[in-house]
Amino acid sequence: MKRQIASFLLWLSGWKLIGKPEPQMQKCVFIEAPHTSNWDFVWGCLGLWKLKVKPNFLIKKELFVFPLGGILKALGGMPVDRGRSSNMVDQVVEIFNQKDRFSLVITPEGTRKLSPHWKKGFYYIATKANVPIYLAYLNYDKKEGGAGKIFYPTGDYEKDMMEIEEFYKDKIAKFPKNFNLSKENRNK
Repeated sequence: MKRQIASFLLWLSGWKLIGKPEPQMQKCVFIEAPHTSNWDFVWGCLGLWKLKVKPNFLIKKELFVFPLGGILKALGGMPVDRGRSSNMVDQVVEIFNQKDRFSLVITPEGTRKLSPHWKKGFYYIATKANVPIYLAYLNYDKKEGGAGKIFYPTGDYEKDMMEIEEFYKDKIAKFPKNFNLSKENRNK
């Protein structure tokens, strides 16, 4: 049912989904970029539902209050205590190790505001859990998004990030001034 609703809402809004369901999508880390608007979450979830993926995502625990908390959990939300010093990477890797199917969506920018550097957690989670990274994207100028390419981390973070960022350089954010890889920010 989610798939049909997602397909209808994407069609109604004029968004196109690029890509097709693949077995690796059932156990992977999806990174979604650019992330400059709350709408990115909506379009990203709809796209994943259409691809028959049950996405999970980390979100600050402060949002897990009634009634929003129940809705977030039903959508795949997992509360995170950002103020506590804990090894979130190891906790998420343990979840990957315990489950046959687990897809985690992370926005590596970590915020909708301009951030000069992406957070590294998604990379370390995928590396330690030995799962691929799907380069999911939104491209607002074409109203399209999808699961781009599958990326297998090599362990060389700097080299891998150059390749990952290259994939996103032509993607247009809802608010380009808040996307560190947009043309206007790369030229600064």
